[in-house]
Amino acid sequence: MRAPIAGSNRLSFIEFQLPSLTAVPPDGNGWLHEIKHDGYRTEIIVECGHARALTRRGFDWSSKYALVVEAAAKLKVNSAIIDGEVIVFNGDGRSDFAALRSAVRWQPERLVFMAFDLLHLDGMDFRGRPLIERRVALSALIGGHKGGVLQFNEHVAGGGTAFFREVDRLGLEGMVSKRVSSPYRSGRTETWLKTKCYEEAVYEVAGVLCEPGRPTVAYLVTPDANRRYVGGAYVALNDQMLERLWARVQSKASAVKGVEAKRGTQWLKPGLIARVRCLKGEAKLQHATLQEVADRFEEFTFARRFDSDI
Repeated sequence: MRAPIAGSNRLSFIEFQLPSLTAVPPDGNGWLHEIKHDGYRTEIIVECGHARALTRRGFDWSSKYALVVEAAAKLKVNSAIIDGEVIVFNGDGRSDFAALRSAVRWQPERLVFMAFDLLHLDGMDFRGRPLIERRVALSALIGGHKGGVLQFNEHVAGGGTAFFREVDRLGLEGMVSKRVSSPYRSGRTETWLKTKCYEEAVYEVAGVLCEPGRPTVAYLVTPDANRRYVGGAYVALNDQMLERLWARVQSKASAVKGVEAKRGTQWLKPGLIARVRCLKGEAKLQHATLQEVADRFEEFTFARRFDSDI
């Protein structure tokens, strides 16, 4: 095996290009669309038969991703920088973030690197080239590794709305749309757009904050003995539901530990649960709205709907 390149001559980490969030995916032939996998964004750097795996902040995780790095080192290139995501597939063929966190430590053989962009190839900086040209080169480099440790993240051209409808139907986290003609630009850009799917979940309402001129915010915790804080949600309730919510407010109720609440928050008597609509796959609630409140899960309209489908 060839010796690694000396320090100052090594390829350097390139800051990732990041997508901007959009509510509606773009249509038209000027865009291509990929499934958004739920994993760890990773940059693979290959040089002279050696490879490194770097995290979003540029930390070297080569030892954690040993099998991925080993496979990348065998690619038929002198040098390359590949942008992608380390993931783990579950039994349904979907990326599973919870399983990934465990697999990094206990089952590294399950790790898969889904490659979606090529920034450097054999001494040439590819970042200024159109996205579609970079992806053609990337597909030629690793596209034949179907089912292996290194995989090419396939795309569809055009039809963003239809693609998103299918992504949502399959229960996936979302999609990323990219301008076919765009160069690679580090940082947050508008040439990559992220459209995420929504899900409904049940939490307990711990407190509410009502400020003049602003939407009412509910602070939510898990509906169990731990009452772990999960984030805030805008209140979108009808008058009857609002009355039920405010009836739970108690002047002597204690603040819930760990809730990042503003001054003026009013705390509720425990036990009021809420149906919440929020973005899927986030560590804390994002773009969340309170849809219903109830004392029991069975009172929710979506619970009754699911019962009727059985």
